[in-house]
Amino acid sequence: MLDTVFELPNAEWPYSQILMRMALGLSLGLLIGLERERRRKEAGVRTFGFIGLLGTMGGALGHGFGLLAVTVTGMLALLLNWSSLRSQQGTELTTAAAMLVTAMAGVLCGQGHTLTPAAVMVSATALLAWKERLADFSMGVSESEVRSALLLAILAIVIYPALPIGPVGPWGLVEPRAAWITVILIAGIGFFNYVLWKLYGTRGAELSGFFGGLVNSNFTVIEVAARVRELGESFSGTAYRSIVLATSAMLARNGTLLLLLAPAALVGAMLPLLLMFSMAAVLVAISQLLRRSTVGVAPEMQMELPFSLGQALKYGAIFLMLHIVGALTQRQFGDAGFYFVSVVGGLLSSASAVAAAATLATQGAVSPEVAGVGAVLASFTSMAFSLSFVLRSGNGGLIRRVVLAVALIAAAGSLGLALNSQLRPWVAPFTQDLKPVHP
Repeated sequence: MLDTVFELPNAEWPYSQILMRMALGLSLGLLIGLERERRRKEAGVRTFGFIGLLGTMGGALGHGFGLLAVTVTGMLALLLNWSSLRSQQGTELTTAAAMLVTAMAGVLCGQGHTLTPAAVMVSATALLAWKERLADFSMGVSESEVRSALLLAILAIVIYPALPIGPVGPWGLVEPRAAWITVILIAGIGFFNYVLWKLYGTRGAELSGFFGGLVNSNFTVIEVAARVRELGESFSGTAYRSIVLATSAMLARNGTLLLLLAPAALVGAMLPLLLMFSMAAVLVAISQLLRRSTVGVAPEMQMELPFSLGQALKYGAIFLMLHIVGALTQRQFGDAGFYFVSVVGGLLSSASAVAAAATLATQGAVSPEVAGVGAVLASFTSMAFSLSFVLRSGNGGLIRRVVLAVALIAAAGSLGLALNSQLRPWVAPFTQDLKPVHP
């Protein structure tokens, strides 16, 4: 039996193909070896290069030889740790794990895979290179943040598969899986950007404003407006850029939701969202060029966790309400009724309103073009709602600048909607080719 498993293949190998596999395995081994060499580890560039070649040859020879290559690499890792312990330098568990990953990636290269082993090795190298950053981040993670991450995983991995597939109820207005995956998607985007915000901290009000806008633009504007009341005119320029960046982040987030949930709807909303985002970027760039030498103090934004059970229920309730009301009003009053619900939904949560519009488009309740327009209208309403918080700051200069910025961004979006109506005959073939993806 063993003779059959480890029997060498008799077929001639294509030289160029095998050479490419060997080159890829060697390159990936050298990549992670450079990182280990930089940290002055015993196993460096040459060792990891040999491991990459060993795994590639094992994968090319067959499953048995691939398993043998991984086993030999494991023995080398044991020898490395034994030698390190004898010299009283501690264990090399991370390097040993990296050696095994390199061997497995080499086996994949030998079997003809390209993107998968490359992605694995780049990720592994990043984990090694970001040792200090990841350690600092993990030490700063609170217990409540860990619970939030676990709750998000439970909702996505445990509860979602147990939900019924397809619409339920007498009128078929509710799709539990569609509602739940929207909750997970919105919360996941917020949680990811919360992690980025925590990594970079408050190095600048603009950076905090953008990351905060990805999580919750209204909350960010409230925080910035409060700092203006505390710090006065010296902070108004920085506050202006933070608010505009938060608005641009909200637009980018809404466009991402359309892309993930209903790509055909994004085609109809892409031009307005792109023009609004570009206008916001231009306004920030102009403000950066004209700002004074005194940048101001970055606001200490005490953001709450972007994901909790209460927030998940809020997103789910708003989404279901907008989804049901939007479908009913569209049936009774046509597209105008759906647009009205989108405008009102932007006051509650623009992300939920956009997700509801995208889901209705995938179900065929509204056309992709109408869903795209509804998403843009919800973004308009969200900007107007954020503006109301700026008006409470009492800073006349900031109010005038933000009002002008919101007006220009809204005008750019209106121009995009007008151009969409003219370009619809050319855009229609693209929307027909994009099949809706049901969760």
